[in-house]
Amino acid sequence: MKRPFEASQDVLARAAAIRLAIFDVDGVLTDGTLFFDLQGSEYKAFHTRDGLGIKLLRESGVEVAVISGRKSEIVRRRMESLGVRYCFQGFDDKLEAFGRLRAELGLSDTQVAHVGDDLPDVPLFRRAGLAVATADAHPLAAEQAHWLTARTGGAGAAREVCDLIMHAQGTLDGAMARFL
Repeated sequence: MKRPFEASQDVLARAAAIRLAIFDVDGVLTDGTLFFDLQGSEYKAFHTRDGLGIKLLRESGVEVAVISGRKSEIVRRRMESLGVRYCFQGFDDKLEAFGRLRAELGLSDTQVAHVGDDLPDVPLFRRAGLAVATADAHPLAAEQAHWLTARTGGAGAAREVCDLIMHAQGTLDGAMARFL
C-alpha cells in the first residue's frame, strides 16, 4: 500500500514507541482561523479525515488527547464525538497537562507524541518522544520537531500523524483493509 508520507528510520522508531498522541487544537486540528458571531459564539472547522484518523488510532490501542490554550465548547463536543477522553483546555502552560496525562496513564516521555504548530508547543516538543509540527507551523516551532507533516493544520495534518504512528506500529494496513 502506498504511504502518503516519508519518514526517516529515526522517526519511525520514535513512532513505534508511542502510546499517547497529543494534539493541539487551533492550527493543528483546525486551520487556526477563529470565527465569532455577534453573540460571542465561537465556530471552528475540523477536517473529517483527521477525525477518522483519530478514531482509527484509538482503535489501534494508542490513546489520544488534546491540549489547548483556549477553551471551547465546540472542541469538547468534537472530542466527545471522536471518543477522545482527555481534553485539556485553557492550559497556557501545556506542560502541566502533559505531566497529568503522563502520570495518569503511567507513560514515559518517549511513549508520548505531541503535534503542534506554534511556540506554546515547543516545551512539549522538547519532552515528547515524537514531536511533530504541521507544514505551516511557525518556523521556530518547526525547528524543534522530529517530523513535519506535508499537510497543513486543519487540512489533514493530524491524519498524517495517525497514519505514521499506525504504520510504524504495523497496524495501518489492518485498519485500512476494512475499507478496501
